[in-house]
Amino acid sequence: MTLIEPAGVDNIATFLAGMCVANSILYDTLISAMKRTASIERIALYARVSTKDGRQDTENQLLQLRDYCAKQGWEIIAEYVDHESGGHSRRPRFQEMFTDARARKFDLVLFWSLDRLSREGVSATLNHLERLTAAGVNWRSLTEEYLDSTGLFRDAVIAILAVIAKQERIRRSERASAAIARLRRQGKADRLGRKRKVLGAKLETVRQLHGEGLSLRKIAAKVHVSPMTVQRIVIVNG
Repeated sequence: MTLIEPAGVDNIATFLAGMCVANSILYDTLISAMKRTASIERIALYARVSTKDGRQDTENQLLQLRDYCAKQGWEIIAEYVDHESGGHSRRPRFQEMFTDARARKFDLVLFWSLDRLSREGVSATLNHLERLTAAGVNWRSLTEEYLDSTGLFRDAVIAILAVIAKQERIRRSERASAAIARLRRQGKADRLGRKRKVLGAKLETVRQLHGEGLSLRKIAAKVHVSPMTVQRIVIVNG
């Protein structure tokens, strides 16, 4: 007859305790998600197409977004539509959406897919989502079920995006460092930073005006450069 060792009993007790903790966390997560979903009544739609592709039409996105809201029983408060590249955030309706989000004019922003919201890279896109969350506004992708701030896996998705964004920033920094190192090896370190736009004719004019006793500010106004540039010319060229 084989006896159950005490260690085995301890393991079972530990396992059951772990299950209780896990179930408690899952229960709390479920309740939290239900509360977030229950608070959703007013919806803002965001749609975007690139002007580079004439075949695209925001109406295709909006039809599906409107239909989804109707099935959920949600009221659409506003529709924000941009016909611009998603590679930057200087989109008029995009900016208006964030202004209205801060004013809490709606409870959730619904978009067709994440790349319709932004194509600026993971770091910038994550920042946009966090701005909505900070304003107390939820967000959801129609075609990407895991991208839902009211869902069970919201925190996990945000954590994954944050890790990807960090790696994206590291890669950009590494590429910049490599480019600088290459220029220095090639003896082209003078190309780092902004290019100086002062031409030879302006150099002579600056020297002449400085010799006449004009102030740096007046010289800068005459030759259409900054006072700092004039000062640099005077110091370097005498």
